[in-house]
Amino acid sequence: MRPVLFQNVRLLDPASGRDETGHLLAAGGRIRAMGDLLEVPEDAELVEGEGACLAPGLVDMRVQFGEPGSEHKERLESGIRAAAAGGVTSVAVLPNTAPVIDDPAMLEFVARRARQLKSVKVYPYAALTKRLEGRELAELALLKEAGAVAFTDADRALADARVMLRALAYATAQDLLVVQHPEEPRLAEGGVMNDGAIATRLGLKGIPAMAEVMMIERDLRLVEATGARYHVAHISTAAAIEAVRRAKAKGLRVTAETTPHHLALNELEVEGYRTFAKVSPPLRSEADRAAVVEGLVDGTIDVIASDHCPQDQDSKRLPFAQAEFGVVGVETMLPVALRLVHEGHLSLLELMRKLSLNPARLLGLDAGRLQEGAAADLVLFDPERPWKITEEGLTSLAKNTAFEGRLVQGRVLMTMVDGRVVHRFSG
Repeated sequence: MRPVLFQNVRLLDPASGRDETGHLLAAGGRIRAMGDLLEVPEDAELVEGEGACLAPGLVDMRVQFGEPGSEHKERLESGIRAAAAGGVTSVAVLPNTAPVIDDPAMLEFVARRARQLKSVKVYPYAALTKRLEGRELAELALLKEAGAVAFTDADRALADARVMLRALAYATAQDLLVVQHPEEPRLAEGGVMNDGAIATRLGLKGIPAMAEVMMIERDLRLVEATGARYHVAHISTAAAIEAVRRAKAKGLRVTAETTPHHLALNELEVEGYRTFAKVSPPLRSEADRAAVVEGLVDGTIDVIASDHCPQDQDSKRLPFAQAEFGVVGVETMLPVALRLVHEGHLSLLELMRKLSLNPARLLGLDAGRLQEGAAADLVLFDPERPWKITEEGLTSLAKNTAFEGRLVQGRVLMTMVDGRVVHRFSG
């Protein structure tokens, strides 16, 4: 593996606040040197940055791949390839596979498959309850020992308050992170889009915004009682964001994430019964979308994660009510999120914290830093380069993007994992 010297790049380190033009040498899988004058090994590959940004590789903490069980939607290999194309060097995969990741053997299966591919790093979540059924806690301590980075029932809310209280109490003793899908199941039952005037006009059953905040407020009472680490997945409503904001002000160990589609799109995308805009939680009102952006700006929302949920064509080419939820997003997360920079909401460093450093810290990963001695997990990107998102242009096996035909600014030029180039833009 040859050393690589990045020349004349904009070095972005969200951990230290470094933002300056210079050079970086990656060798032996690590960042060996940064600065103006570097001793270059004779066999080094030279990459002329021409002012492009070099940052820690993105850490996507909410991804679903189809393997095992739904390889026709997304194989681990194709999902990892899409992640690399998106500048993502570490992914945390949800446990809602078939079989469910609720025992150490399944954790090892996923980790072994990822090692065989020798590309993007894959870190598995484990199920919070056995078989994701919400009735009996999984063997959390054994799963943590086997390598689980956090615990969640994936796209199912843990609705039983008694079971959640037990989970949070146990998590406190073991210092585990509990991740909740924030939706009161009975209120959301049968819903397919955001509740409101548009749902009524389209004749579709809505999912009320209150379903999200009610689940979060219940859980926050339990967090206050136990002191647990609690993370709200894909938050989407103003009321829920305000509840998290208040909890943080009280000193509770609460964090939250949102998605590129919830910060960039609203419920109008469903017009025409467009199933590629059917997601869970649903795209909300414009006021909610604006609240998501505000929550990112003021720090209430800590992380942007893709919520990559691949579906095959047969699952989406159905009447809206019958179509599956979910969009792919690991490949387009960076350019969509860069909208926050282009519109003046966040600086590049602030955005990189939400895309790399913060999720790495939450999951306890050695990632998200651009410092000498750190792993050479890097993304080189041009934040200004425009391109159009198309299904044909996506690397992912699944093509269910909510951004089909959209013009975006920001192109990943190269992705490196442990000093190995795993993606290089050829356009």
